[in-house]
Amino acid sequence: MTRPLRVAVIGAGIADRHVAAFRWLPRQYDVAVVCSLDEERGRALCQRHDVREYSRDAAATIARADIDIVDICTPPSEHYAMVERALAAGKHVICEKPLFGSLAEVDRIAGRVRESGRQLMPIFQYRYGAGVQKLRHLVGLGLAGAPILTTVETHWWRGPSYYDVPWRGKWATELGGGLLGHAIHAHDLLCHVHGDVEHVYALGTTRVNPIEVEDTMALSLRMANGSLASLSMTLGSRQEISRLRFCFRELCAQSVTEPYTVGRDPWTFIAGDPAHQARVDAALADWPAHEDGYTRQFELFHAALAAGAEPPVTLADARRSLELVTAAYHSQRHGCGVPLPITDTHPLYASWLPANHRETAR
Repeated sequence: MTRPLRVAVIGAGIADRHVAAFRWLPRQYDVAVVCSLDEERGRALCQRHDVREYSRDAAATIARADIDIVDICTPPSEHYAMVERALAAGKHVICEKPLFGSLAEVDRIAGRVRESGRQLMPIFQYRYGAGVQKLRHLVGLGLAGAPILTTVETHWWRGPSYYDVPWRGKWATELGGGLLGHAIHAHDLLCHVHGDVEHVYALGTTRVNPIEVEDTMALSLRMANGSLASLSMTLGSRQEISRLRFCFRELCAQSVTEPYTVGRDPWTFIAGDPAHQARVDAALADWPAHEDGYTRQFELFHAALAAGAEPPVTLADARRSLELVTAAYHSQRHGCGVPLPITDTHPLYASWLPANHRETAR
């Protein structure tokens, strides 16, 4: 590629972090336009990051012949239609989490991606923290040993003012609660290290704010590799933390507890004896420094497009995260364990929204 790829960013909330990351990579990307119905926020974002154009017209922005990539940062209920439109317009697409509101939509879009010849990259930027990357390196070298148990905590605080934004807290527009919109990153890190989930049992409730969706859940998982995992999520923790702790036969790995950059260093890696600790330390001694978060994901996406390869985060990765969500909602509502994978015969395959909210979400 001889020029930066021209990006249209749709949205003006989390889009701020996207634009900042693109601006950090000027040889790879040029943010040509920000499109948002909220003109005040949209123009402010353009001014903050020196973006030349602002628009309110998403359809016209997506259709522009000079745009290579459409980056979708809208409320979740708008993702599917915008991704479909962008692919039909011949654009590569980046889309914030949660990708869509059902496994059926993921599977339909997989067909659209194949037909278009374009790439779709879901966002899971936490993967690119040095801490979680070091753990994957140790696992790949065989230094961790057999996996035994993982615990994942997403304990954040969201008070009433958070839900002053009209689309939040509602099934039709947010598509789910803390499990879908907040804990999804930490749960992706679990699968990024261990692979597929095999069985889910979940309990959930709403205890913090008077909203439609869940704000507290506890999940028990069996992974396909035979290990177990315990996941907890609440938006009612006055001390905000995220924490992942991986117990392997030869190693215990633990993340930082900072709630929004949990993948980053300094993680701790504790071996069972001094000799093995020395091997672990040696394997990490020359760990290369590079960008992380959105910047690293976008950097790798550009490299993948240049090579004609799959994006660093794939549609299959997003499907796996939403498969866990689907299983958890089914388990919560029916008080039963749910085996995975989930196919098109499952009652929540077409939508995990409660039946009385499904029509309003269309």
